[in-house]
Amino acid sequence: EIYPTGELDPFIRTALDRADVVLDIYRRVANVRHPDAWLPVSVICPRCGKVGTTLATDWDGSTVQVECRPDLVEWARGCGWVGRVAPFGGAAKLPWNLEWAAQWSIFGVTIEPCGKDLSTAGGSRDRSDAIVREVFEREPPLNVPYEFLNIGGRKMSTSRGRGAAAHEITEVVPPEQLRFLFVRHRPNEVIEFDPDGTDAIPRLFDEFDRLAAATAGREVKGELPSGYEGIFRYALLDPEADVVADAAAYRPPFAHLALLEQVPGVDVAERVEAEKGAPLTERERVILDERREAVRGWLEAYASERAIVAVRDILPEDAAALDNDQQAYLRALAERAQHDRPASGEAWQSLIFALADEHGLEQKRAFGALYAAFLGRSNGPRAGWLLASLPAGMVIERLRAAGKEAA
Repeated sequence: EIYPTGELDPFIRTALDRADVVLDIYRRVANVRHPDAWLPVSVICPRCGKVGTTLATDWDGSTVQVECRPDLVEWARGCGWVGRVAPFGGAAKLPWNLEWAAQWSIFGVTIEPCGKDLSTAGGSRDRSDAIVREVFEREPPLNVPYEFLNIGGRKMSTSRGRGAAAHEITEVVPPEQLRFLFVRHRPNEVIEFDPDGTDAIPRLFDEFDRLAAATAGREVKGELPSGYEGIFRYALLDPEADVVADAAAYRPPFAHLALLEQVPGVDVAERVEAEKGAPLTERERVILDERREAVRGWLEAYASERAIVAVRDILPEDAAALDNDQQAYLRALAERAQHDRPASGEAWQSLIFALADEHGLEQKRAFGALYAAFLGRSNGPRAGWLLASLPAGMVIERLRAAGKEAA
């Protein structure tokens, strides 16, 4: 977009005038040796329109001699055109290292981090730093080398089929959680993130919410990272935001929303408002809408089978296989729920654990009984949030029905 405007023309001219300096930088910094006649510009062939097949030589101050060679590269074949071209106004482009150096001046860049592969000795960053100093005569931006984003222990590379393209991730993960993914790590730490992995995206939201709660002054479980308030602050899009007020906003848990979105007939906004216990603020409605869109994208593209919920209309046949201990547990849970009236996922989860301990029932078997009674299978999403997403009367009725199955 910028080449045709002519804004890069002064940099092209300077690079051609100082082509001997550019050649020396490539040889001295990177041990890359071009022919003495080589010029640091890639001209678009006027005949065939290719840029990778042309070789520019003989700069006379206005034009360069150009050959579009059939055998210059293996991946394209030039048309054989020979002539002179003025390499300005979009007729040519600078090689990558010179273009990068030119961008720093055009955009006024003062800090530009880059991957550790570009920051190796003699690598792209060293070349561009030398070019901007010795050819374009300014200081390069501060470099902060950063580590890789790994998928399954290996560097993410969409060209090799590892990971997801950035635009695909942004369709599921909202901007603030995506910023959080990066700012919660030091630049020299590898980021392990697999969107296809088990609950990777829900866990990202959970950790964001945990830091939000801590920043708002609420007590949270687990150790907090050093400087967590700053991590939360820089994850926010609005630099003028009241950080503590934003941190205190009600954020429905991602996994719970994923359940609500799958339960037919549920008014999600009304249910979230009821769980908050007060009307949602304008900011909280924006958060809810953003998260609902993220949940739908996650369910469609990345959710594991255990996250997909289809609550059975009637007691599943699997409930008949529950043993007496599991049956007794479900009956007790129905009676306690009738009395305590748990309304949130956290309240249900606490009750599920507490009763399992009281009955001496292994947690895995307690959860298995719940999944069998509601989903007709042995696994599923977080049980507390599953029960909280359903009408309270229906949950108690189902628990009692499953508790009588083998009585």
